[in-house]
Amino acid sequence: MTDENDTNQNPDRRRFLGAAAMTIAASRFGLGDASSQLMSSSSKPAINRGEVPRAFGPVKQVNAGVLDIGYVEDGPHNGPPVILLHGWPYDIHSYVDVARLLAANGYRVIVPYLRGFGTTRFLTSDTVRNGEQVAIATDVIALMDSLQIKQAIIGGFDWGARTADIVAALWPERCKAIVPVSGYLIVNLVANQQPLTPKAELGWWYQYYFATGRGVHGYSANRRDFNKLIWTIASPKWSFDDATYNRTAASFDNADHVAIVIHNYRWRLSLAKGEEHYAAQQEKLSQGPAISVPTITIGSDFDGAAADGKPYAKKFSGKYAHRVLPGIGHNVPQEAPREFAQAIIDADRL
Repeated sequence: MTDENDTNQNPDRRRFLGAAAMTIAASRFGLGDASSQLMSSSSKPAINRGEVPRAFGPVKQVNAGVLDIGYVEDGPHNGPPVILLHGWPYDIHSYVDVARLLAANGYRVIVPYLRGFGTTRFLTSDTVRNGEQVAIATDVIALMDSLQIKQAIIGGFDWGARTADIVAALWPERCKAIVPVSGYLIVNLVANQQPLTPKAELGWWYQYYFATGRGVHGYSANRRDFNKLIWTIASPKWSFDDATYNRTAASFDNADHVAIVIHNYRWRLSLAKGEEHYAAQQEKLSQGPAISVPTITIGSDFDGAAADGKPYAKKFSGKYAHRVLPGIGHNVPQEAPREFAQAIIDADRL
């Protein structure tokens, strides 16, 4: 899950997660009053209990950089490209409804498994299993190159939102627009060393667990139960069923999943090193660069008091808009697919 900018900009998100861990809610409320052609009817959960989850078409594979990336595609091949990026502990199925909506509006939608998830594999056994932020963003550029996509609209949440931010910051010419949930999530390693209040730190429990050998063993042995708990904490009003969760949980069986997840969170806390060939890009990101490409950010209940987007609004120097989705948790595209799809379409038009 996303945590990095919380050290300076969003401690209330940590408080929200800490409270949610102790008082998991069961009710679901309606959404905000944003209007559009996709949102003309009230938003509902993408999957209701007892309903067969919608499915993607076959997973495709393509060699891109250091990876053989698994991805799904929907919509016309000559449509405007949209790349949708998931986070942890989620996978491509967060976008099964979003992709359908965008494809119906003429977009070519590409949803890849991130490194360590699903059918994405490293091409060689000696490649470092690196989960640092620049490595994941570089994967997206490599995917675009392999698919001969010069420019795309990029949307994401959690790791995917951060990756969209980084691609826009480092390679703005490759982004027509971005839609990052929770806004500006680029990791600042120095800021991440600063302590938060005890209540805020409570929301980081899984990161501290991952910092230990016991945590590595525990996550490896119990990753499905572990990640289901994270889903419940991060989206306490989302009534997902076992079929929905199990469909995604299969992606955690990737042989590199544990290594990538553990490295990602240890790297954020400066407990694991990154790779030297990413150092210059990481140094640029450490300066907190503004993002100039057209952007729509989305805030949800997961963001606590920062859901209004004010803590990071100035980080987006180009055409910009922000939307708030009350009653929605962390997995915004799966909990509110119409609203997320509409944000992609509207960002394209900024």
